[in-house]
Amino acid sequence: MDRSIRKIVIVGGGTAGWMAAAALARVFGGGSRDIRLVESEEIGRVGVGEATIPPINTFNSILGIDENDFVRKTQGTFKLGIEFVDWTRKGHRYLHPFGEFGIDIEGVKFHQIWHKLRQRGAAADIAEYCVPAVACQLNRFARTDPDPRSVLSRLKYAFHFDASLYAQYLRGFAEARGVRRHEGQIVEVLRREDGFIDAVRLANGDRIEGDLFIDCSGFRGLLIEQTLAAGYEDWSHWLPCDRAAAVQCEQGGEFTPYTRSTAHAAGWQWRIPLQHRIGNGYVYSSRHISDDEAIATLLANLDGAPSTEPRILKFTGGMRRKAWIKNVVALGLASGFMEPLESTSIHLVQAGVTRLLALFPDRDFNQREIDEYNQLMTSQYERIRDFIILHYHATERRDSPFWQYCGTMPIPQTLARKLELWRAHGRLFQHEYELFADANWTAVLLGQNIVPSAYDPLVDGLDENALRHKLEQIRAAIRLTAQKLPTHRDFIEKNCRAH
Repeated sequence: MDRSIRKIVIVGGGTAGWMAAAALARVFGGGSRDIRLVESEEIGRVGVGEATIPPINTFNSILGIDENDFVRKTQGTFKLGIEFVDWTRKGHRYLHPFGEFGIDIEGVKFHQIWHKLRQRGAAADIAEYCVPAVACQLNRFARTDPDPRSVLSRLKYAFHFDASLYAQYLRGFAEARGVRRHEGQIVEVLRREDGFIDAVRLANGDRIEGDLFIDCSGFRGLLIEQTLAAGYEDWSHWLPCDRAAAVQCEQGGEFTPYTRSTAHAAGWQWRIPLQHRIGNGYVYSSRHISDDEAIATLLANLDGAPSTEPRILKFTGGMRRKAWIKNVVALGLASGFMEPLESTSIHLVQAGVTRLLALFPDRDFNQREIDEYNQLMTSQYERIRDFIILHYHATERRDSPFWQYCGTMPIPQTLARKLELWRAHGRLFQHEYELFADANWTAVLLGQNIVPSAYDPLVDGLDENALRHKLEQIRAAIRLTAQKLPTHRDFIEKNCRAH
């Protein structure tokens, strides 16, 4: 008997819903599966996640979309990293770039070599040895060169885009491949005797049956939480920000090829440059500042006149205890929320979709495979959580109650262990399911002035004069390459300017 999944129902649209629909339509094209998406125009979307990280290029590649067309139709710009302002201390800034620092030499990590030479005054700032970091400094951009001999082969990039336009773009992609959209609010979830979801009923009376349901209903978690009671891991004791004030403003000046995060007294403000506007928001702790004060701070720190009314979003940092229960898989905000400090929200949707496809069930829904999915997603959430906590904990600021709390709060043992290894000899070990690699951790740790006590003793086995020469070669080659790149604006004007 054929036990294949034939009917897939996606509950909720927005970025998460249409990413799932697009990926499933790509994999199950040709009508081999009945894929339906239910959403209601009456239900508002969060829609502030407009910055991404480099793995989105893999998702785009799987879909086979044309990048210039995608950027043009989403009013997008390119992103080479994140600039952090006033995080370490007021008046200080550093860059978390997408890409490696230098190159390892004879099996020794570059940052270890750099640390030794820096102590001797023979090395520049570590950002000088990273292609996207220097390109950011110069406000320039180019795509990655596939030739491994090229300096630009070490450049990684992502995107800024209008989240609502991105959902529209993916909707067009999915519907062209057979996904059917149903407009309307779900008023009833129908279950079988074994607890599995059988169907959802809309306000107009339509009954939509499915074998597999994907919950993209946002914070409320209509299926995963309200129906199946997954439970929630609350991480607000480590991630105290629980609200965001968001507003759009007029575009002015250059299209900077990076996101900016500026620390304020009770949280931080994002700046995301698009072709037609700038997205802004203040992520803050409601225990340390009122909504009105947060809005006032946000509006006082815009590049141009506001083009929308500020709105307040409330959230609790954390994740569902299980993202997959029975025949329901939660994606996006329905599965958890990590504040957008490192632009991971869209990636977590992508990771969920990718792992669902890798463990795609039949109608028997093997529990071992469900458990594996939950373990993989839990591990990824926890590792991202630790990376975000690092930014708050690794601060010298004590100028407000918020930063006093962040700088002295207990941290997870997984993060404490990582910091202990780094502080001793600058050692980093990437967990099997960890999103952020050594270069990411190095950028933030050094950027926030957590410098190892010593370097790896293996560095002393290398000729120091040769190392000095090699580092200067790397720095010069990167600077020369970056200077020859087009400006970010010129690249967009030539390749993907929105009409």
